Amino acid sequence: MAAALIRAATVADAAAIREIYGSRHPRPGQLRIDVPSLDEVERRVTSVLAAGYPYVVASEGERVCGYAYASAFRTCLAYRSTVEDSVYLAPDAAGRGTGRLPLTRLLELCTALDFRQMIAVIGDSANAASIGLHRACGFNRMAVFAATGFKHGRWVDTVLMQRELGDGARSLPTA
Repeated sequence: MAAALIRAATVADAAAIREIYGSRHPRPGQLRIDVPSLDEVERRVTSVLAAGYPYVVASEGERVCGYAYASAFRTCLAYRSTVEDSVYLAPDAAGRGTGRLPLTRLLELCTALDFRQMIAVIGDSANAASIGLHRACGFNRMAVFAATGFKHGRWVDTVLMQRELGDGARSLPTA
């Protein structure tokens, strides 16, 4: 396959985003058990963009093969400089370094928006692909919460990883 290109996501990408989400589902690292409707995916894309967070897709030709977005880590105003990332790839795009492209772009965009910390909340400590991707992009493993999710008849852990953006805590945020 051709090298993936990264571009800003639009609501027109919702069907492809839903297809990727559904094709990777149910997977060990995803704690949600249901696949959202197309209307719900459109609402989520619109909501992320309307809140001023970046949302990008990776495309190979006309086909969307992955996506990544940032959202509020917590809604309390004190956490306004911290974002949480989400990264998903189509099954045939996994294992080729494709995930690094949208995550790297997301890191650049969030840094430019003066966010200072990015948190990855990874379902399942056995999710070596997501943990490895985040580690390769400069994230550090901060905590593992044992048996916090229950899916498909088994308990799964939650792994928290963190990466500083820009000045991190070395200076005050601008807003």
